[in-house]
Amino acid sequence: MSKLIWRRLAQIVPVIFGVSLLVFLMLRLIPGDPIKIMLGERASPHEVEQLRLELGLNRSLPAQFASYLWHVAHGDLGRSILHNTQVSEDLARTFPATIELACAAMAIAVVVGVGLGSLAAVRRNSWWDAACGALSLLGISIPIFWLGLMLILIFPVHLGWFAFSGRTDLSFPTPTGFYLLDSLLSGSLDNVLDVWKHLVLPALTLSTVPMAMIARMTRSALIDVLSQDYIRLARAKGLPWLRIWWRHAVPNAMIPVITVIGLQFGYLLGGAVLTESVFEWPGLGKLVVEAVRQRDYPVVQGGILLISVTFCLVNVVVDLMYAWLDPRVGRE
Repeated sequence: MSKLIWRRLAQIVPVIFGVSLLVFLMLRLIPGDPIKIMLGERASPHEVEQLRLELGLNRSLPAQFASYLWHVAHGDLGRSILHNTQVSEDLARTFPATIELACAAMAIAVVVGVGLGSLAAVRRNSWWDAACGALSLLGISIPIFWLGLMLILIFPVHLGWFAFSGRTDLSFPTPTGFYLLDSLLSGSLDNVLDVWKHLVLPALTLSTVPMAMIARMTRSALIDVLSQDYIRLARAKGLPWLRIWWRHAVPNAMIPVITVIGLQFGYLLGGAVLTESVFEWPGLGKLVVEAVRQRDYPVVQGGILLISVTFCLVNVVVDLMYAWLDPRVGRE
């Protein structure tokens, strides 16, 4: 198991290097000059060149990239070009919001998706199966921004339920940055309910695509497992159906499902941009999009680097879950 962990962690290094290089080069290809955005179109050529020299943007691209890697290796992600704040502080402020939203969305997706997929597999070729398939197709097809706007129109506007935007309307200490946890630590039921009121709609909106993917994979995996000879043998021996389900069918069917869950969770971290924009959720995706629009190179590079590292770590966790479900994986 330890060899598996170290092998997977070692594979992260070239991936992160490649992502950093691609992001660095692609940002330089985007039209627009961050110096002119900061100083305005009326800035003199001398002011433009002076600021370009101070920020190191006058050097060659290899020199800029080497300097960036050197600072990252020492834990320095740089400073925002526009706001002159530490990029690490900006990420620490916004990343908990994205993590909280992604975890809530994935919790909904796993519970509903596994439930629908299991029901469709057990009731194969019935109207339950057809209904679950239709819901899965609907979840994949509906655009997230449209669904978010419709949920806002129905629940906050017409019914007065939940909240339009943001993470909370109340003021309470937030030492961890995870408002659900902080509201529980505050000991106030009003704080907890207010955080939930803001979280439900964006989490539900973000969960639709992974929910559909998980449901379809669960159905497919369970149908395959339930048709195996050892399941027929267990039923022929008279074992209770629930025992067959939990001890034999579910563990063997969960390996491909866990793959989908891990990949979808990684995508949620970087793909919550539309949801965060619709609901004005102050997360990392919204920060990176604004930084791209304003040509704030250090913020974009730091944000995508953080998303990439998190995505790789999620894959490591998925591999460890493989080894837990199937010990043969850990001995490879």
